[in-house]
Amino acid sequence: MDVNDWSPRTLAIAAGRPQGPGEPMNAPIVPASAFGAGADRAYARGDGNPTWEALEEAIGALEGGHATAFASGMATLSAVVDLLPVGAKVAVPTFSYNGSRGLLAHAHRSGRLVVTEIAPTNTAAWLAAAEVADLLWLESPTNPTLDVMEIGKIAAAATGRVAVDNTFSTPLGQRPLALGADIVVHSATKMIGGHSDLLLGLTVAADEEVARELRAARTRVGATPGVLESWLALRGLRTLPVRLAEQSRTAALLASRLSEHPAVTLVRYPGSGMMVAFELPDAEAADKVCASLQLIRSATSLGGVESLVERRAWLPGDEHVPAGLIRFSVGLEDPEDLWRDLAGALG
Repeated sequence: MDVNDWSPRTLAIAAGRPQGPGEPMNAPIVPASAFGAGADRAYARGDGNPTWEALEEAIGALEGGHATAFASGMATLSAVVDLLPVGAKVAVPTFSYNGSRGLLAHAHRSGRLVVTEIAPTNTAAWLAAAEVADLLWLESPTNPTLDVMEIGKIAAAATGRVAVDNTFSTPLGQRPLALGADIVVHSATKMIGGHSDLLLGLTVAADEEVARELRAARTRVGATPGVLESWLALRGLRTLPVRLAEQSRTAALLASRLSEHPAVTLVRYPGSGMMVAFELPDAEAADKVCASLQLIRSATSLGGVESLVERRAWLPGDEHVPAGLIRFSVGLEDPEDLWRDLAGALG
């Protein structure tokens, strides 16, 4: 069989596995920073580690590019920014992950970059920015408002580099490189890891030379992942297809029920995926709901097997998010148990 003909579901399970007689079925944990002299690999920070590389092979196959693993999702953005010259023009969505916007805002204040924020669904403004920007930092669906951006149209108009945060969609939901993006990034802490037990980031570049530049940026700042975290992320990836399918079904069901509840003023759901956002009249009402939930936990994370909620506007940098918006990461619990918990908290 030609590996190129395998479906994403199959690649998530089969890519990055050792091959050949006598090889282990799973990539082993290789807890080594240094390797014996006389071969291509000498020191892990610059030369890599077999455990990272198995994860990189699998994610690269899924996204259709050349992957590099980093210590965290934020480290991936830092590496992409590291490739830009001083004074480069960058556009970022007004509603997007506040860590990304915070890092770019810091670079703007320090004079390192010229950063413009654009509403994610204002495609006309993005097309205008595409003509002058050195980097378009896209995110779709966006965190936490779940807006969907027209990646293909924007990428086609770009004169500079296009990077897409694909954390919420995962490579099973969309492949931005196939839509014309140059770089894809993931917080593998979230959906890919899937169990809220690791910190890890990934970049995937369409061009091998760009991948080498990103790897060199990782080496310069030492943003290398731990081998245990890489192994856990690879293990989590193996179940991503079934987790995502089940969580998406539950998310769609709960989004539909939430939209009919009289206490809810707006439901945001892009039609697929495990993330739902719903709005209540104000911050007080949203805080009360979060505090009243018993099964669903309130926490600053997402993408795991457990359901989590958070009122995002309380976070510094997210004050512009609607005050009553609750970001809901739907887990693998029984849908009816989740609904009873939500209905009880909503009153």
